[in-house]
Amino acid sequence: MHIESYRFDHLVVDGKAYTSDVIIYPDRVDARWWRQEGHAVCAEDLPEVLADPPEVLIVGQGSPGRMEVRPELREALKQAGVELIEQPTQQACQTYNRLAGQRTVVAALHLTC
Repeated sequence: MHIESYRFDHLVVDGKAYTSDVIIYPDRVDARWWRQEGHAVCAEDLPEVLADPPEVLIVGQGSPGRMEVRPELREALKQAGVELIEQPTQQACQTYNRLAGQRTVVAALHLTC
């Protein structure tokens, strides 16, 4: 998977455009991702990621970086041995492209605020 471009509310991965939040797995994009809270991500929002943990989880916090990772998710990732990277979505996309292929990486990207 390769992120070709990102701008507010618009992401292109391997030639396909998305306009809602996504989770990018090594082999697919889940465009049905929805969180319990608009500007937070918690363990219950990522059951598939926690069931089969990657080496790295990149959280794209939105354009200005407002979305936060809840403490219980931080702890669950720590217990699973997953490195957590939190960045505004533009930077998160760049980080994903840099790490994908080198490590097992999943990106949970908030495309707006």
